[in-house]
Amino acid sequence: MADDAFLALGREAERMIRDLAQISAEEGRLIRLYLTPEHRHAADLVGRWMSEAGLDVTEDALGTVRGRLDPAGGGQNAARRLLIGSHIDTVIDAGAYDGTLGVIAGILAVREVVRRHGRMPFGIDVLAFGDEEGSRFPATLLCSEAVAGHFDSAALAVESVDGVRLDDALRRYGKDPARIGEAAYDPEEAAAYVEVHIEQGPVLEQAGEALGVVTAIASQSRHTVTVIGEAGHAGTVPMALRRDALAASAEIALALEGLALGNADDFMVGTVGKMSVLPGATNVIPARVVFTVDLRSQTDARRLEALARLRDEIAAIADRRRVTAWMERTHEVAAKPCDPTLQAGFAGAIAGQGGRAIRLPSGAGHDGQAVGALCPIGMLFVRCRGGISHNPAEFTSVEDMGRAVAALIGFIENFDRSFLAA
Repeated sequence: MADDAFLALGREAERMIRDLAQISAEEGRLIRLYLTPEHRHAADLVGRWMSEAGLDVTEDALGTVRGRLDPAGGGQNAARRLLIGSHIDTVIDAGAYDGTLGVIAGILAVREVVRRHGRMPFGIDVLAFGDEEGSRFPATLLCSEAVAGHFDSAALAVESVDGVRLDDALRRYGKDPARIGEAAYDPEEAAAYVEVHIEQGPVLEQAGEALGVVTAIASQSRHTVTVIGEAGHAGTVPMALRRDALAASAEIALALEGLALGNADDFMVGTVGKMSVLPGATNVIPARVVFTVDLRSQTDARRLEALARLRDEIAAIADRRRVTAWMERTHEVAAKPCDPTLQAGFAGAIAGQGGRAIRLPSGAGHDGQAVGALCPIGMLFVRCRGGISHNPAEFTSVEDMGRAVAALIGFIENFDRSFLAA
């Protein structure tokens, strides 16, 4: 495909992304939360684009917009479906590309497949999920979990940041929570799920490549660490006699950093993202600190080993500094490897453009983690400037987006030969 063809696809993707970015709860910054009027407006626009691309459009009980392309004829793969998806919700003060690029890439790719071939020997569904970010309700991947047949009905009772129960929000959105079970695919029908997504990191940019093949969605552990020391006068307690909870917490944070650096070959990352210090006065030694630990790794075994070592480090630091400290788990999700054949399919599509298929894991969570309980998954990463995401500065070039759509087209065109026939 010539460069001007990539640019044409990319320009169309950019126009659609900008149209979606206009749908926001606030003027001047992008906020589009699950089951809000903005979500409704975005879902309607996406549904219109799907219909214009030749897809039959429906919406399930959790608000996932589905564009369906039935297979041609009655071949051996006519009962199988390739699922292509991402999300249309955002974080607060978001960038325009996270999630939405994957939905738009799916629509544009299938539109081109329809133009070239009419229909494929297998079915295709493009899915626009509504809640991947978890910005409104304290639960994520609700839509994709329902697609996989693993929706937890207990989530219906959770309350949003604006005090609305999920089941009530669904009813206000025009949905019947009793029908959520109908959203699940039959495992015999769902052949694979793939997603195009901005990298949200700097690896592709540093490598000088537009596209990359995801090897796995990283495992995650989130914990709360509490450190109890003793308050004292900042001017009168000698340093050697202090039981400073913040100093101990800082040493624990550095221990976490050291563990992650020591496992860099497994793409391990560790983050202390939130910290509360009490009593919080300029002239008082901190007596109580509570902070978060986010640890991610490509493999579960290395993550669990690092957590065990961190617990040992916390105990040793607490003993040496004469404080009390403990760690409590708040969230854990296992790594989700991407299917090797789907990886090869994307690598072949990248090579077909003359690119180098860099392979890398995703440190961020995605809908594929939930859909992976249903069928094999694959992901294509797209370079983003500076690795910036969840930020208004988020940016992906027109040409890179065009290359991503073209790669997805090539992947779809070879799916029955490269995957279904494998």
